[in-house]
Amino acid sequence: VKDILGGKGDEVFTVRRDTTVVELTKVLVSRRIGAAVVADGDTVIGVVSERDIVHCIAELGSSAADCAVADVMTTDVQTVSPDTTIDEVMGLMTRRRIRHLPVLEDGNLAGIVSIGDVVKNRIASVEREASQLRDYITA
Repeated sequence: VKDILGGKGDEVFTVRRDTTVVELTKVLVSRRIGAAVVADGDTVIGVVSERDIVHCIAELGSSAADCAVADVMTTDVQTVSPDTTIDEVMGLMTRRRIRHLPVLEDGNLAGIVSIGDVVKNRIASVEREASQLRDYITA
């Protein structure tokens, strides 16, 4: 996880619990991100994703736009540390069917890892291995 954050940076978009779904949606679109961490000060209290928003719209229709993210966020937040391995991240994402994991270091939000970050990391790893094998074979 530390390597992923080193490549992408540690910026995490956070919102307050009273942010409306429509306000959040505008930011997700403008930043081209799929989720935001809901924080109360420095404490992570939830994650709200595009999937959470879709579920809210399916349930409430157009009135979902005025809901607070506190009403739609996932509160059972799974987190990882910078020392968590990519295999552990993939396993957690698969088991829990989640796409975004906040990264906590000493209890503080240090970044967020998405499924896209994990895939990008794995592709780079496979490409490095293939290159090393090609170099070994041709040497």
